[in-house]
Amino acid sequence: MSEKKKDFEGIVSKLGLQPLESPSMVAMRKAKLFIGIPKEKSFQEHRIGLTPESVRTLVANGHRILIERGAGNDSHFSDNDYSEAGAEITDSVEEVFKSDIIIKIAPMQLDEIEMMQVNQTLISPIHLPTLKKENVQLLMKKKVTALAYEYTNDDAGRFPFVRAMSEIAGNSVILLAAEFLSNANEGKGILLGGISGVPPAKVVILGAGVVGVFAARAAIGLGAIISVFDNNVFKLQRLQEKVNTRVFTSTLSPVILEQELQTADVAIGAIHSKLGRTPVIVTEEMVAKMKPGSVVIDVSIDQGGCFETSEITSHAEPTFKKYDVTHYCVPNIPSRVSRTASYAFSNIITPILLRCGELSGMKNLIYEDKGIRNGIYLYKGNLTNENLSFMFGIKNSNLELLFATNL
Repeated sequence: MSEKKKDFEGIVSKLGLQPLESPSMVAMRKAKLFIGIPKEKSFQEHRIGLTPESVRTLVANGHRILIERGAGNDSHFSDNDYSEAGAEITDSVEEVFKSDIIIKIAPMQLDEIEMMQVNQTLISPIHLPTLKKENVQLLMKKKVTALAYEYTNDDAGRFPFVRAMSEIAGNSVILLAAEFLSNANEGKGILLGGISGVPPAKVVILGAGVVGVFAARAAIGLGAIISVFDNNVFKLQRLQEKVNTRVFTSTLSPVILEQELQTADVAIGAIHSKLGRTPVIVTEEMVAKMKPGSVVIDVSIDQGGCFETSEITSHAEPTFKKYDVTHYCVPNIPSRVSRTASYAFSNIITPILLRCGELSGMKNLIYEDKGIRNGIYLYKGNLTNENLSFMFGIKNSNLELLFATNL
């Protein structure tokens, strides 16, 4: 007997419950999914969850795809591309929100939730800093099952959506830093990599995860001097190996970090939290001591930010200044390269949807896949994420117990 089934039976035994047959014990028939993709309208979001190639694959497997007209335009996928792949195109966003499964790239807005039906499945990000209690409560009222990109795991226990977007963000932030150091963007007029006889810029990177590794590679490639901070020594060792050169690394010692920030031209926040809000690593006092004209890019802003001075910005107005330090805090950096990002999303979502159909629906997929279970924060209207429960003061339900009682 598998450990998963033993855990379920242990819960049942303690509570004196008698569950019905588990989904895996019942002969399953493939389900035909009805998937809706509305056009993104918030945060200057340009990405789309499925590319025409993925739509063709899903339709060939018997699934129905309904897409709002123009949803792929910002990623340079035309309506004709989608219709030729087998998708249905509609002018009615209300019709899209009647689909069984809704795929969104930006967080759900209240008016979008109001268009949803009872017992639908939502696949979207949470974006913790912008999430509102009323949105969660309305999703609960509609008995929605919701999967968050940020918390979904793969078979190796990694976060595939986060990793893909982190690779894009890691490369992008160095290019952004170079832009904001230039005179064209009211910067100090510094060339990131310097030239012969002129020293390069100094870049401080907080976090040695995927964003940190790709940011370090890009910065070194352009000739910048870098220093990397992380409390995970293994990640620091791995970064040293991946960048293939010796760089300054340190654990997150406040004294050493403050010293490095005082001489930095660019500071990049790339701390990822597995469950809740990103911890604040850089205090307001540290930012105040940075050099005038230096640049802060907080990639962690979608989970609250790791700089105390960070505030959410948008692609339309991406920066603000505090203590004469330029802050860039856009939560969806990969949207700057929307076509690449859309392919990355689609490559991950498509196998999940195919497996969902093979297992006869989302309920069985959640039961069978531990990584998908980790990403579920609402199950049939029940809040199952402890951090959201604490954040909003809403009762939390144990997802495994809900399955044990066959809810």
